[in-house]
Amino acid sequence: MAIPKSLRLEFVTPERAIAHEDVDEVELPGEQGFFAVLPGHAPLLAALKTGPIWYRKGNDKHFAFISGGFTEVTADRVSVLAQVAERAEDIDIARAEASKRRAEERLSKPTLADFDAERARIAMLRALTRLQVARHSRTRG
Repeated sequence: MAIPKSLRLEFVTPERAIAHEDVDEVELPGEQGFFAVLPGHAPLLAALKTGPIWYRKGNDKHFAFISGGFTEVTADRVSVLAQVAERAEDIDIARAEASKRRAEERLSKPTLADFDAERARIAMLRALTRLQVARHSRTRG
């Protein structure tokens, strides 16, 4: 069987479609670490964690934020089912900065009765990743 020339990327959340297009490469934040997918990849099911995702068409890289979900990979297709995802250009930097400040405040006052360290840590990770994705995409060449 010939190796496919591209991958069909189907990238969705419960609320909307992020991408439905043919791409050359995808990199995903798997629970066991980041992994790249090229045409002809072996079949794979993987859980996804909070992190950046990017996909490439020719020389153009597109970035997004993802938080949780699953991916199914075949030789010619990558299906990403994300709990939360945003394209880099859709990320509101001011909102992400505000989320980061709230998380920092919660983490700096661990004596509060309603303090949930894990929830604050996750909020901080999500805010930092959103900022990283948005800034990286906006400062590229």
